[in-house]
Amino acid sequence: MKLLLKFNLVFVLVFALGLGITAYVSRDLLQRNAREEILDHARLIMDKAEAVRNFTSQQITPLLETQMKTTFLPQSVPTYAASEVLAALSKAYPDYKYKDAMLNPTNPRDRATAWEVDIVSHFRDQPRSAEFIGQRDTPTGRSLFIAKPIRITDAACLHCHSTVEAAPKTMIDHYGPANGFGWKLNEPLGAQVVSVPMAVPLARASHTFGVFIGSLTAVFVLIGAALNLMLWKMVIQPVSRLSALADRVSLGEMDAPDFASHTRDEIGVLTDSFTRMRKSLVQAMKMLES
Repeated sequence: MKLLLKFNLVFVLVFALGLGITAYVSRDLLQRNAREEILDHARLIMDKAEAVRNFTSQQITPLLETQMKTTFLPQSVPTYAASEVLAALSKAYPDYKYKDAMLNPTNPRDRATAWEVDIVSHFRDQPRSAEFIGQRDTPTGRSLFIAKPIRITDAACLHCHSTVEAAPKTMIDHYGPANGFGWKLNEPLGAQVVSVPMAVPLARASHTFGVFIGSLTAVFVLIGAALNLMLWKMVIQPVSRLSALADRVSLGEMDAPDFASHTRDEIGVLTDSFTRMRKSLVQAMKMLES
């Protein structure tokens, strides 16, 4: 087996082993990083919703208090305002689905589905839990979700949701008296839920993984090509020429031209040693002939 072939077999084996280990580690790492990036975006969306909710309750609702006595304005409801703003924001983030999932909502569109009820139950069972992350199967594939509890911490906000009698008549006329009452202070009433298809982080990770592995392969190929060229020029070619000269001398061709080497590496040392051996052999042959 030729030296160059042996070298390339070892190089390819080491490359394949290194690439396999790197691919295994990097793929898992990239998927986790992509997942965390998606969750960070989801947290930012929930923070925006919370900011809109607080702004509405603190600055918008008091301004509309007089009008609410004659006409109910849903824009004065913090949850409604947050949902509307996030619905507009979803045009920029179409993969992110936001919902204020409530167990007993005033607006029927906010009613929690079965799996969202489980999330709210989690926050009720674990009052100290500030965040819940999970995955679920959907008709369109696996979905990643993150949720935070919705609590009423300001007693003034319970004015519309304590009893039917205390609620504004215009609100009851708009939504009816059946839902949205009996809320309690500091109790998890629902959850902010942001859902993202798992295909989104996986697609991002796969793209980054492909670019990374492709770049790494290209680097290894360039290194392999450079090493092959160096091995050919600095080792194989000189050794082949030296071997051919040795064959000619061994066949009695003593006047064959010397092999010139101007390097001081191992090949140069080998060439000098061969030249001395050849001279010694020529002298020995002359002594035998005389």
